[in-house]
Amino acid sequence: MTKASEITITRKGAHLGAEITGVEYSKPQSDKNRQAIWDALMEHEVLVFPEIDITVDEQVEFGKQFGQLSVHPFSPHDADMPELIILDNDGERPPLATDIWHSDETFREVPPMGTILRARIVPEVGGDTVFASMTAAFEGLSERWQCFLTGLEAVHDFKPFRRLFSGDPASRGKLHTMEEQFPNPVHPVVRLHPVTGKKVIFVSPQFTQHIKGMTEGESQSILDMLYRLTEVPEYQFRVSWKPGTMVFWDNRSTQHYAARDYLPHRRRMERVTLQGDAVIGAADAMDSLVTASARNNQKPEARQQADLESYRGTS
Repeated sequence: MTKASEITITRKGAHLGAEITGVEYSKPQSDKNRQAIWDALMEHEVLVFPEIDITVDEQVEFGKQFGQLSVHPFSPHDADMPELIILDNDGERPPLATDIWHSDETFREVPPMGTILRARIVPEVGGDTVFASMTAAFEGLSERWQCFLTGLEAVHDFKPFRRLFSGDPASRGKLHTMEEQFPNPVHPVVRLHPVTGKKVIFVSPQFTQHIKGMTEGESQSILDMLYRLTEVPEYQFRVSWKPGTMVFWDNRSTQHYAARDYLPHRRRMERVTLQGDAVIGAADAMDSLVTASARNNQKPEARQQADLESYRGTS
């Protein structure tokens, strides 16, 4: 347990997960509190604010203190507040593909930095959300696998949302418009976290299509192995929701899975999402570092390449 200004941060999981108490939501956070929450997010990846009593406006304003909010192109949102996603599900309105491991919105060229989700109505049993640290997942791989994966790229797509469009001409036209707005981005299989500098596995079964430059069989074999890493209990942290529970997670370094075991009962959640930053691959970052070093020190090209090969052989 650590004490930062007026708030208390308690570690809850081995690789990710911490609980934060003592936060005042009716007014903007002090610089000290905001920095403490940010630092805790970078360290623990998932922050739980247990059973807090705040309004929707306060949740939105809290989110804005950590970045600019985005509007989801597919999920249902509040008519007067488009950045607020409303996830109100029951037996007649089941959730769409929440029970597939994923990082949010990697079909964007610049995926979100983080997500803040609050429970309003929860079932008596079920409806938990499980998180997995993709930082820990990468660190748990052998050095040979780490080296092999670093530098690979994968194509992403908004594939679970394609089912929202029917086959009639008007719907096909809308789908075409969305495809133009969100053309398949290519992201590194291993990204470099822009704040911590740690390497993170950045593929998921919900949004990843295939790895570039490989046959379908080769690509799927590698992706299946990486997808299974989310199932390792040591990399997981489970949140059991209660009314008022709010969770803030780092979308760059975690994946999550929202269980549907509460159906047909009702579960209502309200979410805001923070805009992210360009996805940088671990190999790309090292290429830039080596190139800059060569330029500054006027190293010959052969020495620069040797540095890069040495890095790739030990990372």
